[in-house]
Amino acid sequence: MFELPECVVLARQVNETLKGKIIQEGRLANSPHKFVWYNRSPEAFASLTKLKLMGEAYAKGRWIFIPLEPGYVLLLGEFGGKMYYHPAGSRAPKKYHLYITLEDDSFFTVTTQMWGAMELHEEGEGQKREYVKRMKTTPIEPAFSLEYFSGLIHDLVAEKNRSVKSLLTQDQIIPGLGNSIAQDIMFRALLHPRHPIKDLTIDQIKVLYDAILTTTHEIIDRGGRYDEVDLFNHSGGYVRMMDKNAAGNPCSHCGSIIEKMQYLGGACYFCPSCQI
Repeated sequence: MFELPECVVLARQVNETLKGKIIQEGRLANSPHKFVWYNRSPEAFASLTKLKLMGEAYAKGRWIFIPLEPGYVLLLGEFGGKMYYHPAGSRAPKKYHLYITLEDDSFFTVTTQMWGAMELHEEGEGQKREYVKRMKTTPIEPAFSLEYFSGLIHDLVAEKNRSVKSLLTQDQIIPGLGNSIAQDIMFRALLHPRHPIKDLTIDQIKVLYDAILTTTHEIIDRGGRYDEVDLFNHSGGYVRMMDKNAAGNPCSHCGSIIEKMQYLGGACYFCPSCQI
């Protein structure tokens, strides 16, 4: 599943490779998938995308916005799969859920193994889409300050008791983060997944805030996580500190054995000594 860093990387690569090109043809799935969400028929999608100009893409949370000028925005979001650029002359994939051919006969495709949205909205209407319209500030935005983050925790404590993992992964309180990224954030902050946010000290809030920014930007700088691929089918360069490969091995800080547990719908990897 793409998280915020991968969406940022893909949006940048779209701008470097596809921005300014004219669409020859847009096609929807040749392989039906009941968990891919479209808002256009194949015929309408083809008609509305023809001769549109690829605009400047950007990422917000787990969504990629690609303007198709004039008048439309392609939304790709909440999906786990592959988004590829294919130079002219490349062999087309056997299965796809979105296929756009460009003026120079290059093309890009999107497929998903899980679920995801692939929608074409009129300009401005995409911001009204569920999961987008109420999206809070993300860690790559200047407004995601320590003051903002501290206030977010204060408000959550007042309305509902939450753990650190819940803060990082549930209800898109911090858009774009998921269980994968959260493991390294919690390890850097030396916080146990079950640690109640109501018990966080001012110093722990600052350390957690720094861990969110450090982890997010480091993954972006390294082109995404090692088990995801970019627009050119290159694996990301960020190797997670806390994942299945860490379980059963010594902690890099203290030497204690890393443990695994199931919590809040996913696996957690943590040091029983360092993370309190």
